[in-house]
Amino acid sequence: MKFTKTLAAAAAMGFVLAGAASAEPLKAGFIYVGPVGDLGWSYEHDQGRIAAQEHFGDAVETTYIESVPEGADAERVMTQMARSGVDIIFTTSFGYMDPTLNVAENFPDVVFEHATGYKRADNVSTYSARFYEGRHVIGLIAGNMTETNQIGYIASFPIPEVVRGINAAYLAARSVNPDVQFRVVWVYTWFDPGKEADAANALIEQGVDVIMQHTDSPAAMTIAETKGVYAFGQASDMMQFGPTARLSSIIDNWGPYYIDRIQAVMDGTWESTDTWDGIAPGMVQIGAFSDSIPADVAAQAQAAIDAISAGTLHPFTGPINRQDGSVWLADGEVADDGVLAGMDFYVEGIQGDLPN
Repeated sequence: MKFTKTLAAAAAMGFVLAGAASAEPLKAGFIYVGPVGDLGWSYEHDQGRIAAQEHFGDAVETTYIESVPEGADAERVMTQMARSGVDIIFTTSFGYMDPTLNVAENFPDVVFEHATGYKRADNVSTYSARFYEGRHVIGLIAGNMTETNQIGYIASFPIPEVVRGINAAYLAARSVNPDVQFRVVWVYTWFDPGKEADAANALIEQGVDVIMQHTDSPAAMTIAETKGVYAFGQASDMMQFGPTARLSSIIDNWGPYYIDRIQAVMDGTWESTDTWDGIAPGMVQIGAFSDSIPADVAAQAQAAIDAISAGTLHPFTGPINRQDGSVWLADGEVADDGVLAGMDFYVEGIQGDLPN
């Protein structure tokens, strides 16, 4: 079903008949779970917004609201934004899923884009990135770089996106270092520098010498730099917070997607879709490799990037067992997207229980 907006059509006609100056700008709103200054998840979404604003110039007007808690408050904020006359709203956190659907039902002439969710409607699209591809790459590096064979992972919430990342990183690390162990700390927040720093310190006290994270602040990178261990940038490069500690990074690149979806509204061709892009289309990028990484390890990581881009490597290729030892994927079998989208289990070798 194509979603054609009166405003979009009028704007398009205005460009044809009288030039861009005579058309009302399309209005795009963005809602962030953290502050744009988190230098992680919300920061990169805002970089995407800025890229769209620069691309369209005066033809588009963008606004954003930051640090919106997931839940009832998010629904209130979305309702206010929809009432303000925006044409498209990007809601950029998993916990915004149901609020997005609820508000979209009440505003059928507004289109919504929800990041990392799985529920759609005629005027609601979903989009996410295959971050697990990036986790595979940094897992290879971590498995090679650890000297204690203890890798720490600071996890936010036990949702499929986060669980996929843990599993992908662990499988890659184990493939190059069979003795590696993962220590996972759940902090139950996306952005809380104090909790993230505490988690990093606790992991280092347990013997961890490489830290990964699926939280949004650079606190763990700062601790890693202070304590002399390695870490990886999350969502953004984070080099400035750990010039010695940072080995590489997973960088979210939302700009091209935002430009494409805003353009679709302007053209009257917007449709409810589900997008899940990764390294090959450029939605997931890998930061430059640190000089601390030996040349052969860097080459191995680059080869993985190239193979994932070419479609010849999938991070979840069997044989892989579940944590309880039961077979998940047979030798050579590749996980399908349906299972990955709902992943709620650890793979074999990861210690500890997965929270509900």
